[in-house]
Amino acid sequence: MTTAFGLGRIAQIAVNVRDVDRAQAFYRDVLGVKELFRAPNLAFFDCGGTRLMLGVPEKPEFDHPTSIIYFDVPDIEAAHQALSARGVAFVDTPHFVAPLGPRDLWMCFFRDSEGNLLGLQSEKARPQTA
Repeated sequence: MTTAFGLGRIAQIAVNVRDVDRAQAFYRDVLGVKELFRAPNLAFFDCGGTRLMLGVPEKPEFDHPTSIIYFDVPDIEAAHQALSARGVAFVDTPHFVAPLGPRDLWMCFFRDSEGNLLGLQSEKARPQTA
């Protein structure tokens, strides 16, 4: 009998940064992500059970842009307003992306202190039509 194997929960995401102190301050103080600990050239945060590692690439072949991290927020307009007030420069405003059954997916994007693209996403109840 063969057991089906499949990957599940993401344990950690690594984001390349040039200046760990600057990135640490941005994620902790501006975005409000819970800081876990610091190691040489690395800073670790808790994103709802997934660990986020900010670090300077160890080798040139690892020095490239990262994937986009999407932070789930309950109210995308409120999150956009709060982060804008903290100086976050958004590249767009919250906008409709796709219908998801009775809810709609909304997103908007911004850059961190290192130039990495990040996203906010929120599922909003679809207004009832008469």
